[in-house]
Amino acid sequence: MMSSGYTHLENQNVSGSVPAASGPDQVQLKFSETNLQTFPPPSETQGKITGAHRPPSDADDSFSRPGPGGQEDNQQPSGWQRFFGVASYQPYFNVDTIDVLERIRDSLLPYKGSFSEKTINNPDLYGPFWICTTLIFVAAALGNVVAYIAHKTHHKHWNYDINQVTWSACLFYGYVGVVPLVVYFVLKYLSVPSGLVQLWCLYGYSLFVFIPASCLSVVPLEIFRWVVVAAAGLLSATFLAINLRSHIKTASDRWFLIVAGIFLLQLGLAVILKLYFFTIVLGKD
Repeated sequence: MMSSGYTHLENQNVSGSVPAASGPDQVQLKFSETNLQTFPPPSETQGKITGAHRPPSDADDSFSRPGPGGQEDNQQPSGWQRFFGVASYQPYFNVDTIDVLERIRDSLLPYKGSFSEKTINNPDLYGPFWICTTLIFVAAALGNVVAYIAHKTHHKHWNYDINQVTWSACLFYGYVGVVPLVVYFVLKYLSVPSGLVQLWCLYGYSLFVFIPASCLSVVPLEIFRWVVVAAAGLLSATFLAINLRSHIKTASDRWFLIVAGIFLLQLGLAVILKLYFFTIVLGKD
C-alpha cells in the first residue's frame, strides 16, 4: 500500500513535498526553482538598507556628492535653471571655522596682500554673509545704545530707532552686493581678469574691521569715535587696494585710478557709518 502510494506520486510532478525516509521504495522528489535560496533577492532595486544595496534614492545626499570623476544618478540642471539649485552654490560655502578665522586675520593685516592668492581657488560667501549680517545688527544696536547714553546724559527723552536696522541692512548688503558687481564690470571692460565671487569674498571680509570699530564707538568721546572709524576705514580700504593692485597693475595702465576709486569708496563707507550711526543729534525736548 505504501509502495503504490509512492508510485502514484512518482507519476505526478508535485512540487513542495517532503521526501520520504530512505528505503528500497524511496522516490527522489525535486523542488522547483525559487528565489528563497538567497535573501534579499538579487535585483537593482534601490532604497533597501541591506548589505551591498544602495541608500534610498530620496536620501539627503546634498553634502556627499561624488567627487570629480564620480557619476551622478541624476543629471544636474543646466543653463539658467542651475541658478535655482542649491548644488550650484555649495562650493562657495565649503569652508570651516579655521578657514574663516584665517581670512579674518588676513583682513586685519592688509599689508601682507596675500588674501587674493589664498582665496583664488576657493573663494567663499559664508564668511562675507555672516560678517555683513553681524555688522548690520551691531551697528544698528550700538547706534541706539550711543543715542540712549547721550540723551540720558543730557536728561532728554529717547525713543528706540528701529529704522536703523533697515537702513543698516540696505547700506551694507547693498554695498557688498552692488559695488563688487560694478568693479567686476569695470575690470571686464578694461580686459582685467577677475572673478565676481572672489570680489564678493574680498569685499565681505573687508567689512570685519568695522565690527570692533562699532563696539569701540560706544565710548562717549566724539574725537575718539572719529579716530576709531578713520583707522578702521583706512585699514579696510588698504586691504582692498593692496589685494586688487597686484592684479590690476599688470593688466591696465589706468590701475591707479581704479585702485584710488576703490580706496575712496571704502573710506566713504566708513564716514557714512560714523555720521549715521554714531553721531548724535539731541532733540529740544
